[in-house]
Order: sequence, then C-alpha cells, then structure tokens
Amino acid sequence: MAEVTDVRTYQLGVSRPPLTVTDLPEPEEVFGVRRLGPRELIKYAIGPSLIALGISIGSGEWLLGPQAVGQYGFVGVGWVILVSALLQTFYNVECSRYVLATGEVPVVGWGRVPPGWFLWVPISVAVVIFAFIAGGWAASAGQGLYALVHGEIAPSGAEEPRIWAIALLVLVFLITASARRISRALELANWVMVVSILVGLLLIDLFVVPWELWWDGLKGFVTPAAPPEGITATQLGALAGFTALASGLNWYVMGHYRDKGYGMGYRTGFIAGLRGEGRKLEPVGMTFPEDEANTARWRRWYKLLLTDMWGVFFVGAMLGMLLPTILMAHAVESTGERPTTANVPTFVASALDDEYGSTLFYIALLLGVLILFSTQLGIFEAMVRVTTDAAHATSPTLRRLIEGDPRRFYYPFMFLLMVVISVILHLALPVNLVQWSANISNLGALIFPFMLMYLNSKLPRPARPRAYHYVILGLNVLFFGFFFINFVADFVGDPLITF
Repeated sequence: MAEVTDVRTYQLGVSRPPLTVTDLPEPEEVFGVRRLGPRELIKYAIGPSLIALGISIGSGEWLLGPQAVGQYGFVGVGWVILVSALLQTFYNVECSRYVLATGEVPVVGWGRVPPGWFLWVPISVAVVIFAFIAGGWAASAGQGLYALVHGEIAPSGAEEPRIWAIALLVLVFLITASARRISRALELANWVMVVSILVGLLLIDLFVVPWELWWDGLKGFVTPAAPPEGITATQLGALAGFTALASGLNWYVMGHYRDKGYGMGYRTGFIAGLRGEGRKLEPVGMTFPEDEANTARWRRWYKLLLTDMWGVFFVGAMLGMLLPTILMAHAVESTGERPTTANVPTFVASALDDEYGSTLFYIALLLGVLILFSTQLGIFEAMVRVTTDAAHATSPTLRRLIEGDPRRFYYPFMFLLMVVISVILHLALPVNLVQWSANISNLGALIFPFMLMYLNSKLPRPARPRAYHYVILGLNVLFFGFFFINFVADFVGDPLITF
C-alpha cells in the first residue's frame, strides 16, 4: 500500500521522492473560462488526443493497414484492427490516469516501480528511442513529396526523397522552436492536419469507392476470422501494433496531458518553446487529498479524459483506418495489382492518376504527405520529450547545468537526434522501418501494463482503477505480447504460428 508519510506528502512506490499533496485545480481555472461548455471543450480541453491521433494515422492507418488489406483483403485483418484500437484506447486512458493524478509523465512514474528509477527510466527511454528512431514515416513522406514535385513516383533507391525526409525533420525542429508552448503548437498543427486528412479522405472515398467496398470494410472490422493465408507474423504484428498508436508504448504520448494542464499536471509545469516562458517544470509530481471536494474535481477531470480519448482518439483512429483501407481496396480492384513494401506510400495516388487523372493524383499525394508528416512530427518530438523529462526528473546535476530550464537539453538533443535519423533513413525501405518500429512497440506490451497496474493501484483512492481495468490491461499483454513473441520467433527462425 502507498503510505502517507505526513499531512503534506504521499510516498508512492520506491526510489523517487514523495509527492506533494495539494488540491486539484478546477478545469475552469486551468483553461481560463467561466464555464466549460461544448464550445470551450472543443476550443480548450481537447488536444492531447489529436497529437496521438496525428501520430497514429500515418503508421497503421496509412501504411500498414492499407498494405495488409491491399494484399490480403478485409477478412481476418479488420477484426485485428478493431481489437487493437479498443485495447489501445483503454491503455491510453490508464496511462493518462497516472498523469492526471500525479502530474508526472509515465517515463518518470516508471521510476517508482521496484527496484527503482535506475533500472526502469533508462530502459524506458532506450525502448522508445530504439523503436522510433528509424524514421520510416519521414522517409515515406519524402517519397510523397518527391512525387508532388516531379509528378511521378521516385525511382528505386533515389536520394532526393531522403533529402525531402530530412527537410521534414528540420521543419519539426522549427515548429517546436517557434512555439510558446510546444504541446499547444502540436495540437494546433494536428487540428489542421487531422481535420484536413479525414475530410479529404472522406470526400475522395465518397467520390470513387463503391458502396459494397464500404460495407466490406465495416463488416471486416466486426467479423472475427483467422488471419489470411500468406500473411507473415511480422506484417500482422506490425498491423496490430500500429493500429491506433503504438500498443505497449502509447505512454510516450500521454505526457501531453501534463503539459495541457489536466489534473495535477497544472501544478507541475510544462516544457515551453523558445518563444515562451513556461511555468517551472517540477522534477517531482504532486497528488491530491482524499476529500469530497477533490474527489468531485477528480471525476470531472476523468470525464474530460474519457471524452478526449474515446470521443476523439478512438473514433478518429477507426475512421483513419477505414477511409484509407477502402480506398486501397478500390485501387487494387481497379488496377488488378497489389501494393508492395516499396510502393505502398504512393500506390493509391498512382492508381487514382491512372483512373481519374492528375488532379486526384496530386490530392492523394498531398494527403499522404500530411498524414505521414503528422506522424513524424509527433514521434520525433516525443522521443526528445521522453528523454528530456527522464533526464530532468532524475538528474540533479543536469538540472544545475541547465539552470532548471529543460529547453537547454531539449533542443540540443533534438538536433542530435535529427542527425542520427538522417543517417538511418538511408539503410532500409520506409515501410520496413515502420514494421520494425511497430513490432518493437509490441515488446512494450509485455512490460509496461504490469508497471501501470502497480502505479495506479497506489494512487489516492478516488483515482484508482476498478478491478476490471486490470483485466483489460492483462488482455493488452496477451494480445500484443503474442504478436511480439511471434515476431521474434519469425525473425530468428520460424514463427510459432504461421498463417
């Protein structure tokens, strides 16, 4: 059990200092409004889900889902998408529960799990970097930009798409550097990109996709079936891992609830951009007393979290998977060809060009670039954010060196990471890089749900999960863990299960 050491602190877990106990803020105080109605909800409270959705649409939704459907059809693929999205959205909520209740981001919270931060914080940072440093989304977006500029698909092995990919990494750096509050800049960018992407895809689908393919896509989501013959463990594991977000590693995005000011995140500060002056980022979190007033505030914050995650993220992720996959199915049907690992980023655009002319070709390419860039924007920034949060929270020496300003670590590390990714972009095909990242994400499902169970069971009583929440976290372990184990077996020899 968590132990109350005195009236002002709350010891949660091991190896980290106790949390300061203070009142939860009211949502109106955080968002600066008199009343939080529907308009204020959309304008001020919704946000972190959009960052997560912007990341998710470019991986499973634009690359891996359409590739799987294009090669194997909806049957046996669609239900994997739905189950993955449901489990991941629930997992997102549980990760965010900890953030709202303590003001600590997950990578810092892992340091409270036995044996302590000296093991779990470095491992957590390493897993995130190892999973996402490949830069497959930037490489895929570079292919789309090349086609936009030249009006044709890049030849195999061309260098120019990689140059465009590196330019997009530089653009991420500039967006974060020009922001007053980095999380807010990412939210606004994703508002524009996600709405443009979903509306654009919807209009194209309504124009070109027959209604029977819409029905096939919807039916595929809810029809349990064996995986299609010929699909590999790596492909299916990647699809499961990157439907919605990143399976066991979704926690790396949930820290944006702290920067948004949700719950105790309002008390612990945020990472400001170069143009902003942020509230001091506290190295140790805070929590709330178990009284009636704070319990009522907690329920309000938790309701906002559920609205953001289930109302925006889950719905957007399912639409983001349905619209590209039925478009891919139509492209396969109309061309008589199937996408390959090499051409999946531009396959649909080429098919639309052949059937409807250059206008739809360029529109599809532009949507593809937006989709993939929204993913790279979120992932690139998140790798920097996770490392910065971990280093700032656990190293008093670093805090002295940077004089308590995390930006003095954040931006140099972002530049270093940009150089490393620019080198890795030259080593493999973009979709191969994404498949690798997705399966490494499934590794996280064998580790972090158990750590989350430990942490959330020790929160103040009003914030603790119900018993069935632990069961669903266990299902995350079984579902995504199976795909990771099968991926490893396939990588070193023969998969445990073949399809």
